[in-house]
Amino acid sequence: MVDAMFPIRELSHRTNVPAKTIRYYEEIGLLAPARRSANGYRRYDEKDAERLGFIYSARTLDFSVTKIAQILAVRDRHEPPCQHVMDLIRAHMDEVEVRLRELQKLKRDLAALYQAGQDLPQDVQMRACVCHLIRVGVSGGSKEE
Repeated sequence: MVDAMFPIRELSHRTNVPAKTIRYYEEIGLLAPARRSANGYRRYDEKDAERLGFIYSARTLDFSVTKIAQILAVRDRHEPPCQHVMDLIRAHMDEVEVRLRELQKLKRDLAALYQAGQDLPQDVQMRACVCHLIRVGVSGGSKEE
């Protein structure tokens, strides 16, 4: 039995992945090159849709395409990728914790900049206004943590 084939627009609709992104995933090897119809249009099947659905879900979890490629490579060797995925999730959680701390620091820095800029005049030369504070940093130029 031959699997039903469908065009890129239908794959895009089924997976909520833009056609341009589907082409990109093919280009970088996350998706196998599409089969082509007689008129040259890309054609996909359910296996492509399932794989693309996994890629989409992994991207919504902020996994990089490199990490996704690693997972898929394990699966493509007919090995269970579960332990590899668990290791990636643990590492990813640690990375997210670091990013959260960085974002909290950014929020504090922005709040301090906003507070410092409240009473500053408008200054087209950007020497005595909030723009100057952005350039030199609220704390006088220190951009370190």
